[in-house]
Amino acid sequence: MTQTSTSRQTGASAGTMTGYGERQRRARVYGVVAAIAVVTLCVAPLAAQYGHPLSGTWSGDWGPTAETRHRVLLELRWDGKAISGTINPGPNAVRLRTASLDPSTWTVRLEAEGAGASGPGTRYLIEGKLENLGSYHRVLSGTWTQGAERGTFRLERN
Repeated sequence: MTQTSTSRQTGASAGTMTGYGERQRRARVYGVVAAIAVVTLCVAPLAAQYGHPLSGTWSGDWGPTAETRHRVLLELRWDGKAISGTINPGPNAVRLRTASLDPSTWTVRLEAEGAGASGPGTRYLIEGKLENLGSYHRVLSGTWTQGAERGTFRLERN
């Protein structure tokens, strides 16, 4: 009988140690799960935001007819106060003079002056509307006036 009672004591001691170890393991697991939850809650809103709706590089075309189209690249930036940007960045880039966005209607107005097909001093007036705001691949479309030429444009944010 002495042997049996020793086994019971050993078993009880082992159970107590196992219970303590189990509690430690659970506490660690709960801690890791809580940390993951906190990180997910903090990062998820950031992933859903793409910054200012116009910021980024936009590519597409514009032209007076469906057959006559000109490729265009538009680079727009938001510095926290104003929208700035460039039409066709590179050696013949045209810097925007003014840019505005009306968030109540999501309409955009961009103005620039620079070298164009009509020569130096060509005036650019780009008026359009933002579409697919919930998507990263937003669309900006409307009317494009470059010098004496006027047509439609459609740009998608890259």
